[in-house]
Amino acid sequence: MNEEIFAEWMRRQGHRVFHTASSYWYDAGPRVLQAFPYHWLITPDEQEIRDLMLGHGIVALRYSTPLDFQNGMVSYHVTLRKPYELEMLRSQARNGVRRGLDHFKVQQISFERLATEGWVLQQDTLARQDRLRSMTQKEWERICRSAADLPSFEAWAAISNDELAGAVIICRIADVFNVPYAMSHSRFLADHVNNAVFFSVSREILGREGVSEIFFTVQSLDAPANVDEFKFRMGFEPRAVRQRVDFHPFLNPFATPTIHTLTRKLLQRDPSNPQLAKAEGMLRFHVEGKRRIVEQAWPECLTTQHVSGMR
Repeated sequence: MNEEIFAEWMRRQGHRVFHTASSYWYDAGPRVLQAFPYHWLITPDEQEIRDLMLGHGIVALRYSTPLDFQNGMVSYHVTLRKPYELEMLRSQARNGVRRGLDHFKVQQISFERLATEGWVLQQDTLARQDRLRSMTQKEWERICRSAADLPSFEAWAAISNDELAGAVIICRIADVFNVPYAMSHSRFLADHVNNAVFFSVSREILGREGVSEIFFTVQSLDAPANVDEFKFRMGFEPRAVRQRVDFHPFLNPFATPTIHTLTRKLLQRDPSNPQLAKAEGMLRFHVEGKRRIVEQAWPECLTTQHVSGMR
């Protein structure tokens, strides 16, 4: 699968998609663009950014860059490379996988089934993360059905008594599998449904010819700080990058620590507001990203890499 098929998936969902010299972009919010494929590290120059913003009325861009790129908040991508075997996991994770596989059968399912039965899982997952207002059932159904006939898109689920307990959407771009969505229902967490899904699907796709790694996610703007802890326990690794948030030249003077503090206070009054949560995250990444890399507060999962790099 190439990146153009992923772009088609975005278009089918109703997103605007742009292609520039460095990347593809889609409207992740009103007049806000996110670069994709998500695992790409890009280094767009100022003219490319300026043309994209001024030419299409964009107010902000978000993208990942290498650590040595100018500006950008120290962040991470969650990835996994082969080999990936049960014996490689720590004892707690191994036991969780075994118990999960005792309770669930993990198999590929149709996107139509995920569109209908999967909403219960997605809704429950968003509720656990206090992000329930960030997606509607109609949006979820469109996400699933938009992928139904596209090459290299697959839906996998953990099933118990013919009921979906957890699921993922995966897609292959060149030699990397991406995982745009993962969800599960809290009723099945004690039976280790996430262990079963993550391990089974990861081992399956890393065993395919020509696949080098799985890209799971980029550090979120607004999810809880502990949202990726489970992935690390399952053997996924953080890859240090910088995330940049660039604002329109007319708005850049207002993207200051003071405005960020005000936005954070507003979010504290309405913590489940998805617009405020994204705005706070973008301002935080922008403000922090202007500091020297040695002065930034590195994510906890990168602390060891930070200490080693400073020696």
